[in-house]
Amino acid sequence: MNRIVIHTDTPSGTINRNLYGHFAEHLGRCIYEGIWVGEDSPIPNTNGIRNDVVKALKQIRIPVLRWPGGCFADEYHWKDGIGPRESRKRMVNTHWGGVVENNHFGTHEFMLLCSLLECEPYICGNVGSGTVQEMQEWVEYMTFDGESPMADWRKKNGREEPWALAYFGVGNENWGCGGNMRPEYYADLYRRYQTYVRNFGKNRIYRIACGPNVDDYNWTEVLMREAARHMDGLSMHYYTVAGTWKEKGSATDFTEREWFATMQKALVMDELIRKHSMIMDRYDPDKRIGLIVDEWGTWHDPEPGTNPGFLYQQNTLRDALAAGVTLNIFHDHCDRVTMANIAQTVNVLQAMILTEGERMIVTPTYHVFDMYKVHHDAERLPVHADCGVYEWNGESVRQVSVSASKNREGRIHVSLCNLDHRSEARLQLRLHGVDGQPALAGTMLTADEPNAHNTFDRAEAVRPVEFRGAAWRSGELEAVLPPKSVVVLAIG
Repeated sequence: MNRIVIHTDTPSGTINRNLYGHFAEHLGRCIYEGIWVGEDSPIPNTNGIRNDVVKALKQIRIPVLRWPGGCFADEYHWKDGIGPRESRKRMVNTHWGGVVENNHFGTHEFMLLCSLLECEPYICGNVGSGTVQEMQEWVEYMTFDGESPMADWRKKNGREEPWALAYFGVGNENWGCGGNMRPEYYADLYRRYQTYVRNFGKNRIYRIACGPNVDDYNWTEVLMREAARHMDGLSMHYYTVAGTWKEKGSATDFTEREWFATMQKALVMDELIRKHSMIMDRYDPDKRIGLIVDEWGTWHDPEPGTNPGFLYQQNTLRDALAAGVTLNIFHDHCDRVTMANIAQTVNVLQAMILTEGERMIVTPTYHVFDMYKVHHDAERLPVHADCGVYEWNGESVRQVSVSASKNREGRIHVSLCNLDHRSEARLQLRLHGVDGQPALAGTMLTADEPNAHNTFDRAEAVRPVEFRGAAWRSGELEAVLPPKSVVVLAIG
C-alpha cells in the first residue's frame, strides 16, 4: 500500500502557469506545415496560421511560447523576416536538415500566433552570430511606442501599436551550438547584451540568461557569480534519452528495459533542479531569479524514412508518463522554477500535435497537459508520500509520482503517475484539513500496451477516460492506479 498525506491547510507556493509553456523552433515541420501554411493554403487558416492547431493549443491553455529557437536562434537575423514576404531573404537552416528557410514566418507572424493563442511571447535573441545593435533594434522594433527608425519601420510593415513583450532570452545554448563559449566569456557577453534589451514605455522585459546544460554546475556558479544582478531568469536544458545520444532508441519499438530507463531518467530532473537551485540560493537567497527549464522532454531516434534533421518522432504512453512525472517535479520546485517549455509544440521531439497535410492529431503528451491544466496558478499543497518501489533488473525508482494543488475556488486536484508498466498501485490518501467526504471525480490516461500511440488512422487510440478507481473509506481516500497510468483526481 502506498500511503500519501496531503496537507490541504498549509499551501506552499504557487504553481506558475508558465511551467506549462511550449517551444516552437524553425526545425523540421514545426513552424512550416505544423503552424504556418500561408494564406493561400487550402488548409483553413487565419492569415496563414493553421486554425486546427490554434484551436487545439487553446484547449490546453498554452501560457507562453518560446521562439525562434533553439540552435536556430543564434543564426537567426530578425530583419530577414519582416516586410513583404516575396522579398524576404532566403537562408540555409544549417542546424536542422540543411533546408532553405524562406523567412515567411517572422516577428509579425509570431506575434499574431501568440495573439491568437492568447499566450505570452518568449523571444530568444541572437548572441552567437548577432550584434548588440541587432538585438537592441529588435526590442525597439517590437516594443517602442514613439518616433524612431525601428518603430517607424514597424508601422510601415503594418503594425501601428507596439507589442507587449514579457520574456526575452539573451542567447541559447551558448555553451554549445550558440557559440561554444566558456561560462566566463558568456557571462561578460550577457552583461553587455542585456544592457540593450531596454524597457520602452510601460513594457517590462524579464531577461533570461543562457544557463547550464544538464549537470554543468560550474556554468551556473559562474553565471550567478558574475551576472546575477543583471538577470531575471537563468535557463536550463535537459532531455530524457532512454539510450545514448548516438543511439537514443525507437519512439515506438522499445523494450521493458527502455521503458524503465525512461522513467528513471525523467526523475533525474528533480536532482538537477535541486543542485542548480542550491547554487542559485547562495547568490539569490530571496529566489528573485527564476530557473527557466526552457527545453525539456523525451528525445528518441527520428521516425524511419523521415529527414533525420527534422527530429520527427511518434509519441506514446511512455512519453505521457515522462511528461506527468516531470510536471509533478516542477510543481515541487515552484519556488525556484517559474517557467518551463517542452520541446516542441508540433511535429518535433515530444510534440503536442502531429500534422500530415490537412490532417492533425493530438498526442498522449497533449492529453497530460490538458489533464494537468487544473494546476495552472493554483496553490501547491505539501505532499508526504511513503511509496513502494518500481524495480527492474536490480534497479529501482519510486512507483508513484504525486503532486497536489488547490485552486481559487478551493477545489483540490491530485495528479498521480504509476510508473510501473506491469503492476497496479494501491493508494491510501489522507487529506489533512478536509472534513467529511467531498465530491470526487477523476480522469485517467492509460492503454493496454506501453507503446500505444495515436495515428492519423486511429486518432483516439490513446485518450483520457473517466477514472472510477477511487472511493472514500473511513474518512480516507483509497485508489487503485492501473499499470502505466496518469490519473488526476478532483476533490471538492
